[in-house]
Amino acid sequence: MDSALSPHERVVDYVPETVTRTVKLLVAGNFGVGKTTFVGSVSEIRPLRTEETITEASVGVDDMAGLPGKTTTTVAMDFGRITLNPRLALYLFGTPGQRRFVPIWEDLAIGALGALVLVDTRRLDKADEALSILEERGVPYAVAVNDFDGAPRHSLEEIREALDLDPDTPLLRLDARNRNPCLQALITLVEYLLEPRV
Repeated sequence: MDSALSPHERVVDYVPETVTRTVKLLVAGNFGVGKTTFVGSVSEIRPLRTEETITEASVGVDDMAGLPGKTTTTVAMDFGRITLNPRLALYLFGTPGQRRFVPIWEDLAIGALGALVLVDTRRLDKADEALSILEERGVPYAVAVNDFDGAPRHSLEEIREALDLDPDTPLLRLDARNRNPCLQALITLVEYLLEPRV
């Protein structure tokens, strides 16, 4: 696969015959954190998106503070696939970010091995909701800070403390528009999920 191609040119219609294991993962996080962008950056198939234009009906319902220029939102899920190695394919399910869509999260979480939670330092306080939803449902996760242009920069140690993450929870940085760090985040998550638990 040529990584120089845009995500929409990296279309592979089939799961390679060498794949013997598939894993379902969630890409989770609050509203506007970059989940759709992340799935689109790494997917080897044209991603399925359920984005709709934000309308007046969301005024007073969706918190748009800190999200300049956001005009669309995921209303069901994003879906993508990446063959991580010749034997392992990951099915990525991006969750909608608003609280009113929690029932969809519950459905998407069925059968998921774990989740990559994206957080945004412009709205770090909003991450607690996504983390709580996963913890309540027993879904293990890693956390990735999506570094938006112009967003406040904090050390990973400060972010770990602010989010009250367990010491062994993977925490890393990425730009959801950049494929390589997104792939590395998925590798880190899978390695964490496959570690034996005591």
